[in-house]
Amino acid sequence: MDENKNVEYGAEQIQILEGLDAVRKRPGMYIGSTSARGLHHLVYEIVDNAVDEALAGFCDTIKVFINKDNSITVIDNGRGIPIGIHEKKGIPAVEVVFTILHAGGKFGGGGYKVSGGLHGVGASVVNALSNWLEVTIHKDGKMYKQRYEKGKVMYPLKEIGETDHNGTEVTFLPDETIFEETIFDFDVLKNRLREMAFLTKGLKIILTDLREEEEKERVFHYEGGIKEFVQYLNKHKDPLYEKIIYCEGKRDDVYVEVAIQHNDSYTENTYSFVNNITTPEGGTHLAGFKNALTKTFNDYARTNKLLKDNEPNLSGEDIREGLVAIISIKIPEPQFEGQTKQKLGNSEARGAVDSVVSEQLTYFLEQNPQVAKVICDKAVLAQRARDAARKARDLTRRKTALDSMTLPGKLADCSDKDPKNCEIYIVEGDSAGGSAKTARQRATQAILPLRGKILNVEKSRLDKILVNNEIKAMITAFGTGIHEDFDISKLRYHKIIIMTDADVDGAHIATLLLTFFYRFMPKLITEGHVYLAQPPLYKIEKNKKVWYAYSDEELNKILTEIGRDGNNKIQRYKGLGEMDAEQLWETTMDPEKRILLRVNIDEEDSAEVDLTFNTLMGDKVEPRREFIEANAKFVKNLDI
Repeated sequence: MDENKNVEYGAEQIQILEGLDAVRKRPGMYIGSTSARGLHHLVYEIVDNAVDEALAGFCDTIKVFINKDNSITVIDNGRGIPIGIHEKKGIPAVEVVFTILHAGGKFGGGGYKVSGGLHGVGASVVNALSNWLEVTIHKDGKMYKQRYEKGKVMYPLKEIGETDHNGTEVTFLPDETIFEETIFDFDVLKNRLREMAFLTKGLKIILTDLREEEEKERVFHYEGGIKEFVQYLNKHKDPLYEKIIYCEGKRDDVYVEVAIQHNDSYTENTYSFVNNITTPEGGTHLAGFKNALTKTFNDYARTNKLLKDNEPNLSGEDIREGLVAIISIKIPEPQFEGQTKQKLGNSEARGAVDSVVSEQLTYFLEQNPQVAKVICDKAVLAQRARDAARKARDLTRRKTALDSMTLPGKLADCSDKDPKNCEIYIVEGDSAGGSAKTARQRATQAILPLRGKILNVEKSRLDKILVNNEIKAMITAFGTGIHEDFDISKLRYHKIIIMTDADVDGAHIATLLLTFFYRFMPKLITEGHVYLAQPPLYKIEKNKKVWYAYSDEELNKILTEIGRDGNNKIQRYKGLGEMDAEQLWETTMDPEKRILLRVNIDEEDSAEVDLTFNTLMGDKVEPRREFIEANAKFVKNLDI
């Protein structure tokens, strides 16, 4: 530090980042990260611009291509980006859009009433973070083209021919020096584009992957919009009533659309969007929806004697049990809390959603008394179960750190008390638990053996879940509490490692555990505390030397290296119990050598994650079988 003391801090030390250089210097400020998530975000920014044309009523088809060189092409049949000379900048408007930050038709100039690309940085940021980008515009019978490299204009906008339609075509190749990886994932794009199509009824989005010999294509087109979205999310559940409840209206320049349907599960899945942007943290529009739902159902239940005079009101949580809901609003000038656009702050949105839903839901319930009774009956049962759950939860709440008697008897705890240094292995079966207890580092590794499969929380209410012994043991060991009492700051171990046999049963137990964490302790996953241990599949011995293989491919590689002959002794592990403590330590528990998979969930993709858990843990066997067959090759490294 001392050597810097005499360096003057003057004007010459202040770096001015000209134009798009600022984006290349600090990409995370503009797209969140340079990981795979940031990479895919580039596609959404360009598609968002095309969707804005659709929302304005000028575009009905968007085509997205993943090209052979892993570049992306987005084509729309909108009006085409303006090509006239910009009055202040003296260059074509399209060049302004792609080279100047905070430029575009979304700042009150009358270009768009509502828009997803809110900060006007979309196209220019994509340009800045690409090796090259080409834009071709079809407008008024003529075609125009311009190319950029690393954000710099390569030649002035030029006319290249004639055309018979209007629209914009953008092709870009992400800069491999900026992104950690530059290979696009078809399924990630598929999920997001499907969502965009649901949210913009009538819009057709076609995704085509040209990288393989046999091209893949998916077409998303939903005339029913968010009603079809609810149908899609409920496809592996049994709805309580056939008709989807749909509310639509406009208040104070806020266009509101809501679609809801209850199913026979105990989990609520509510998703909110503003101008087609997902808002994982909700905001004023979600608050308006919840208030309208709670008040309207209680008013109806009281008026129609579905609640007795001495019974308390139903809580919002009771009414939303088993609910799938989409709240989508369009608003001219949304204000988001935080840079990541995750929570809406506009006060007028709350009133608009509350008003539209209250009015139209009241009308629907009066017209459909049988549906209203089914929902109210389910909510009353949920209310009783919630009271029982509260009593059960009181028993599972963790006492003070001094009262170590509250920790489960079968837990072999670690001696270090700093959670950052500590990890807990959730181990299937007593025999594997015994080996793990012998193998572990006692200072930092705790072992909690589970007996058999835990409860499937997709099929159980909270009161049943809280009295399950295996679940109680985990809640107590972690120290965080559960559900509404959950407090991540009380977590006793910063790594929670699921260690199960490398077979179908082991995978099922791991999925049951992940489902429990995701439904009742989601922050354990979203904040990166949950891992899957990777025990070896094979032990290979030759001439007193030992190798371990974690896949069939690795086994073949080892055999190729050491020679395939009669001296090879290969053992296929059927379960953790077949390994002694030394082998378990060496292969699966030694921090220097083990392989751990961190379980990641993208909050922006929560609807698809919910659907995955519904598929795997629901009552319907056929969708589960189809999912496992379709994803069999990914099962070893399943990263939800």
